[in-house]
Amino acid sequence: MIIGGILTLWACKTPTLVQKTENTDVPESFNTSKDTVNVVKMNWKEYFTDPHLVKLIDVALQNNQELNIMMQEIEIARNEIRARKGEYLPFVGIVAGAGGEKVGRYTSQGANDATTPIRGSKENPEFLPDFMFGAHATWEIDIWNKLHNAKKAAVSRYLASVEGKNFMVTNLIAEIANSYYELLALDNQLTILKRNIKIQSNALKIVRLQKQSARVTELAVRRFEAQVLSTQSIQFEIEQKITEAENRIHFLIGEFPGTIVRDHSGFVDLEPDAIQAGIPAQLLTNRPDIKQAELELAAAKLDVRVAKARFYPSLGLSANIGYQAFNAKYLLNTPKSLLYSLAGDLTAPLINRNAIKADYYNANAKQIQAVYNYERTILNAYVEVVNKLSKISNMKKSFDLKQKEVNALTESITISNKLFMSARADYMEVLLTQRDALESKFELIETKKNQMNAFVNIYKALGGGWN
Repeated sequence: MIIGGILTLWACKTPTLVQKTENTDVPESFNTSKDTVNVVKMNWKEYFTDPHLVKLIDVALQNNQELNIMMQEIEIARNEIRARKGEYLPFVGIVAGAGGEKVGRYTSQGANDATTPIRGSKENPEFLPDFMFGAHATWEIDIWNKLHNAKKAAVSRYLASVEGKNFMVTNLIAEIANSYYELLALDNQLTILKRNIKIQSNALKIVRLQKQSARVTELAVRRFEAQVLSTQSIQFEIEQKITEAENRIHFLIGEFPGTIVRDHSGFVDLEPDAIQAGIPAQLLTNRPDIKQAELELAAAKLDVRVAKARFYPSLGLSANIGYQAFNAKYLLNTPKSLLYSLAGDLTAPLINRNAIKADYYNANAKQIQAVYNYERTILNAYVEVVNKLSKISNMKKSFDLKQKEVNALTESITISNKLFMSARADYMEVLLTQRDALESKFELIETKKNQMNAFVNIYKALGGGWN
């Protein structure tokens, strides 16, 4: 009854807090789509069909240093579970020791030892050795589930670290794929540029011949020559970007710089498959970052319970058993040298509980933070998917129009050259037509790259790649 009254008293003294409940409501669909099939069910090796890209991703999943660092973070979280589990099991240890002491004759203990013979009339020696060995155990009875909740929180954080690794895998695959398609785009731009340099160089030769026949002035020759030099300078800029893109991919796959094996032919003709986004509710199970935030929230809620349990009394048991004697030959003399003890204690904070209150308030604040982070992660995932779906649609339309623009400007180069040769167009029209055609071809490649990036990023946004 007394113990029950004490526990009730401490329970009444526990501060009350206002906690926040997470909101996991999401819209019923993406852009009014009723499609429930989700493309993330496809393995990334099925989603990305380029064999060179697949090989790069395979190597990255083995060698990427950041991913391997994350694997060690998971191991640390796993060990934390073992540590928390060990706290609610009994602690048992073995102890052994030897020593000795001489007490003063004119002290209570010295006088008592001098008048108390060991055997018969033999006095105790002035220097008294002491030998002992035994076992001791302590155990905190987890009556408030404080230790069990701490272990559950550690399990949640371990699972959250696993989801963090999965999210890193998703991002790594997307980053490699985007870099790979950027590299293919640069290869195509370089090919177009070299072809254009050849066309412009031929035009320069013609203009020089026309100057010799006094059909054009030196100004026209210089303008054509400047255009060739400008285009040639762009070539080196693209080659530098290619080098950087290759090195970035090598860094991601954990290798030193070198040449990336790829086939850039047919890049413009790449056509992304139709995307099935499913429904927004599937993001809660498919997106690793959402699951990570959910598990971190669960751990934060358990932390609040652990902090609250510190207000209550804790019950501990301790026990000792062993042998102790002043002479080694008597050490195992049972039961005369045998010693044992058993004790229980109930302790609770009484006067200064400010530190416990601060931990409790902090745990609740972190739990509220985790709620907001969880809700923000869900919202961010939904926005990402909607944006990527819109981009796929718009990039497809933009590419189709850009393709028509390129065809028109390519034909206009031939027309302008013919008109120039027949003196029906001046050299500025030829220069402007060639420049516009080159820019439109570059923009076409850039649009195709953006289209392929959208294809990659929607897979990532939906939560694909890690499973």
